[in-house]
Amino acid sequence: MNKLNLSTRLFLSHMIVMIVGISTLLAIGKIYSPQLFLVHLEKLQGYGFNLVYVKRQLVEGFDSAWSRGAFWSVIVGGTTAIALSYWVSKRIMQPLIQMERVTRRFSAGHLEERVPTNEIPELNRLAQSFNRMAKDLEGVEQRRRELVGDLTHELRTPLTVLEGYLEGLGDGTIDPSVDIYQRLAKETTRLRNLVNDLQELSKAEAGYLPINLQSFNLYPLLSSLVQKFSDQLLDDNPSLTLDCPQNLPLVLADPERVEQVLVNLIGNALRYTLQGRVTLRAWSTTTQLWVAVEDTGQGIAPEELPHVFERFWRSDRSRDRHSGGTGIGLAISQRLVELQNGVIQAESELGKGSTFQFSLPIAPQSSFIAAIAKR
Repeated sequence: MNKLNLSTRLFLSHMIVMIVGISTLLAIGKIYSPQLFLVHLEKLQGYGFNLVYVKRQLVEGFDSAWSRGAFWSVIVGGTTAIALSYWVSKRIMQPLIQMERVTRRFSAGHLEERVPTNEIPELNRLAQSFNRMAKDLEGVEQRRRELVGDLTHELRTPLTVLEGYLEGLGDGTIDPSVDIYQRLAKETTRLRNLVNDLQELSKAEAGYLPINLQSFNLYPLLSSLVQKFSDQLLDDNPSLTLDCPQNLPLVLADPERVEQVLVNLIGNALRYTLQGRVTLRAWSTTTQLWVAVEDTGQGIAPEELPHVFERFWRSDRSRDRHSGGTGIGLAISQRLVELQNGVIQAESELGKGSTFQFSLPIAPQSSFIAAIAKR
């Protein structure tokens, strides 16, 4: 029995149900039908009909007619039930067999395969679940291929530079100097930063990056970051200011991850704003607290703006490979914000500046107090 396939088991289960039903019908009919017929004859005698001489013949005739009727009922009903059971089993098994065929092709590398919809609700839900899983796996595979390609491209430049300098130093065509060694150290630093950022991005995308959600006041963090970056700015650099009320509601987030996002956004704004100002703003709505980093820098072209959160994306105007970034800081920031139940957005106009803003959920208690205060 354990070696029988699902189709055979369904068919046998239908047969067992049919046999039990017919056996029960025949047994009850054979036992009680003649007795009920006799009761009916006795009622007729009570109405004045004389059935003494034909009673036995009537009972035998009834029994014979009932037997013939039951026989043909079993034949016709059994044949119909068998055919219907076979048809139902085939209808149920057909999408399952098709799903098995799709999964085999999917496991063989055909990630575009999908299970078609089915009129049976349960099987249709199963097909939808499989298709969602297949779409997610296809996306993961696509991102893996893109990551390998992007990583190969990004590693090639510093490795080529290192190889060229080392070969030159080795064959004597380049004289060793402090400047040469500083260039080599710069390229190795780029490689280390790239590897560290890739490791963090992979953890974030896989959901393995720890997020310690807690209620805290965001204003001290914003103030300290403005002070920290301002101390590093020279007189000819853009100004950095904070524009937000001190009584911000508490947010439910991870302070370290929020600081990581802010450091990345502020650093990018200062890097691509040669003159002007960078402003750090914060405001709250009913359930969200928004933080924005606004600059008057180079800006981003409209056709390039949708790609700013992609890994290793760079604009020729605003992101060259030698600016110091690894090209995945914004991708990490986006994932960190999403892991804290927020969203991040970008607005920009070429030649006028950019605005990167993200939201964080307000802590439940703080949200309740804010709602009471508005009333």
